[in-house]
Amino acid sequence: MTALTDAVKDEIQTAYRTWLAARDFKPRRGQRQMIAQIARSLSADSERVAIVEAGTGTGKTAAYCLAAIPVAQSLNKTIVLSTATVALQEQVILQDLPDIQQRAGLKFSLTLAKGRGRYLCLKRLDDHLKYQDQQEIPIFDATDEDHTVLYQEMLNRFSQGQWDGEVDSWAEGMSDAAWSGVTTDHRGCSNNRCSFFKQCPFFRARASLEGSDVIVANHDLVLADLALGGGAVLPEPEDCIYILDEAHHIADKTQNHFSANARLNGTIVWLDNVNKALGSVTQRFGRPANLTSLATAAAAEAESLASHLHALSDGLNTLPFESKDDDREVYRFPQGEVPGTLMDLAMAVLPSMGKLCDILEQAHDLLQEAVAGNVDWHNAYEAEDWLVPVGQLQSRALATRALFEDYALGAGRPRRYARWLNRTAYDVEMVSAPIEPGNILQEVLWQRCYGAVCTSATITALGRFDRFIERVGLEPGVPALVIQSPFNYPEVATFHVPSMRSDPRDFDAHTEEITELIPQLLQRHISALVLFTSWRQLNAVISALPKTLVDGLLVQGEGSKQALLVEHRRRIDDGEPSYLFGVASFSEGLDLPGDYCRHVIIVKLPFSVPDDPIDQAIAEWAEAKGRNPFYEISVPDASLKLVQACGRLIRSESDYGTISMLDKRIVTQRYGRALIESLPPFRLDLPA
Repeated sequence: MTALTDAVKDEIQTAYRTWLAARDFKPRRGQRQMIAQIARSLSADSERVAIVEAGTGTGKTAAYCLAAIPVAQSLNKTIVLSTATVALQEQVILQDLPDIQQRAGLKFSLTLAKGRGRYLCLKRLDDHLKYQDQQEIPIFDATDEDHTVLYQEMLNRFSQGQWDGEVDSWAEGMSDAAWSGVTTDHRGCSNNRCSFFKQCPFFRARASLEGSDVIVANHDLVLADLALGGGAVLPEPEDCIYILDEAHHIADKTQNHFSANARLNGTIVWLDNVNKALGSVTQRFGRPANLTSLATAAAAEAESLASHLHALSDGLNTLPFESKDDDREVYRFPQGEVPGTLMDLAMAVLPSMGKLCDILEQAHDLLQEAVAGNVDWHNAYEAEDWLVPVGQLQSRALATRALFEDYALGAGRPRRYARWLNRTAYDVEMVSAPIEPGNILQEVLWQRCYGAVCTSATITALGRFDRFIERVGLEPGVPALVIQSPFNYPEVATFHVPSMRSDPRDFDAHTEEITELIPQLLQRHISALVLFTSWRQLNAVISALPKTLVDGLLVQGEGSKQALLVEHRRRIDDGEPSYLFGVASFSEGLDLPGDYCRHVIIVKLPFSVPDDPIDQAIAEWAEAKGRNPFYEISVPDASLKLVQACGRLIRSESDYGTISMLDKRIVTQRYGRALIESLPPFRLDLPA
């Protein structure tokens, strides 16, 4: 029986009409299409997943909310609305969803969800202030900076109700080092046994999720929850309808989230920390027999493990590393395959590493028993203080073991991984990253969730969904819809390619030519966003431009992103010209309507860096299957990034301006025509 009953249809249609009338909007064909597609897909008997690419100006947030909320409420399911970043997350919960609540006549509750690491741990804050002068208790990572004044101010504001314990609402901002000292993960938390449980900012926030109709999360939190089996922070996936906004990020986020790394010398040093911590905790509690035996066993395993790690390090250092940066060399394992001799060396690490993980788990369990009052130890009341440091040691041990297992057993694993080494003068880092994130998403998300919607202004590559579907692990026949932007692009935007001499693959010649072109291009409009594909070329151009021009530029890295945008808007509001220079992270997520962005200058086609280890492994894998990695992977991915960059120009129906592409390959190479055809229908100004 379909969930899309006449009553639900009527509720959706009424809500849409009410919202349009309240906003004094006319109905948009694309918005109606999107509402219908989502409502149908989420009401199906099975495989309730839909993909919708909704061009800028469609009003996609309103469309998916108006469609999904009535359907979810009729099914008693929770909507998890996930965005790519915390900033977008806050826009949805502070602006978009309240607008729907106020103007559409829909009644629903909503809550903002963030990961545990964005909330203050009152126990850790109390420990820092309580133990700041007791250096013999090694329960904190050593740091060169004293944060006592900041921590006291945190306690004062929280106690007086002036701060809610979220890092994002600390007005002055905070360094990662300072914040990491007063937050924790699930292993460092004693939950309702904690003496601060009733005031805990994380558990207060988590309690507000229960019974909420719409939970606004972000991709990192969703993936963290799924990696823990689902239901750890968010509701169980089976009870959720996921709306993945900015869905083109989900594959890369999955790749990052399920990657692993470990530094060999760093791990050897860390083993000393394990011995010191277990020795100290044993001494603090009067050397009880169970803790003493664990500390003794840990010392033996650490000694054996250090020996195996030295042997592994010696083996890895025989490989032919290539110099990448001034202080870094890289060796990539072709097709991610680790040679048998190195697999054996990694395998030799595992017995002791596994035993050390078990020892730390047992120590953590004993501490939890002590917190619960179930063991008769000297100073047992201090057990809660040691949960965090021992829990963190346990977390690192498990992550390190997973990396060594990956190298030892890689050839027999069902998933394909890229594997490489980063070497500095001090250490060798082993890295592993999945090259098929879709397999992971299939397992942890698509097979478990009740339903899902993947949406973004940019999902298709070269006009097709194939690349996205493959990367996220969906079935080829999944319902997919493209909704064109309502903007009249030929009338309002010109795509300009100047006649150029240099080939962008010749760094020096191309840099010299764009340095000549940029001053005259900037004179065309009051504002411009200039996008580079590398810091190297951005810095080279900045150093070569006339100083009188450079002094007035707003360059990424010379201040926070937010500060640059505030100054940019101020200049434009005051009638002054203003030009932003940045790299890839400025090519999406910037909303600069009207005079804030009249000209987008794209210095180079956004192909991936050719020596990225993951991209190289993907290309090898594609070639092994008889595919053409350049035309099937590199060009589609560049197409998607190019559309995103061009999307910075036209943000509303009153916008107009120019896009300048300073890469002649778009008109001289065979793939260039396909890239141009994948763009919105701009007016073309190409060299003869």
